[in-house]
Amino acid sequence: MFVLGIDPGLTRCGYGLVEGSFDGLESFRAVRAGVVETDPSTPVERRLSQLLIELRTLLEETSPDAVVVERVFYQTNAKTAIPVAQASGVAVALAGAVDLPVRQFTAQQVKLAVTGYGAASKVQVQGMVARLCGLAEIPKPADAADALALAITYFMMVRMERHYPAEKLA
Repeated sequence: MFVLGIDPGLTRCGYGLVEGSFDGLESFRAVRAGVVETDPSTPVERRLSQLLIELRTLLEETSPDAVVVERVFYQTNAKTAIPVAQASGVAVALAGAVDLPVRQFTAQQVKLAVTGYGAASKVQVQGMVARLCGLAEIPKPADAADALALAITYFMMVRMERHYPAEKLA
């Protein structure tokens, strides 16, 4: 199964495609990772349009089985939060428009799923991404590594949900 993680951002939107399974093995393959960059001096509607076009192309090229987008949980700076939320909306809507399952996880959920510690640092998460995917180095740039972590989180969460269905937890 292939899962595309998207770390939304208007200036830099990270993406990472991971191949994995739900068989319990902690083995993943980073298939593709990178960033979509837009020019901050360009009007926001053009930047969002560019992001839409490039993410659509990415979906067509990679044919993922599911998409994961980081949930904008809380940011103190509205100037940062609004563009991130707009980029997130583009990614979620695009995946939904092509009938792909879409999940959203907060940064804390990603940290917990990937490292086992919800307050892990970005460096710790990125190091675990490299380890889980059998990479010699931490993926660069950081936005791409974060997107790979989102995709890995999908596998971890679905495994847990299958093993511990909600009705068993009640």
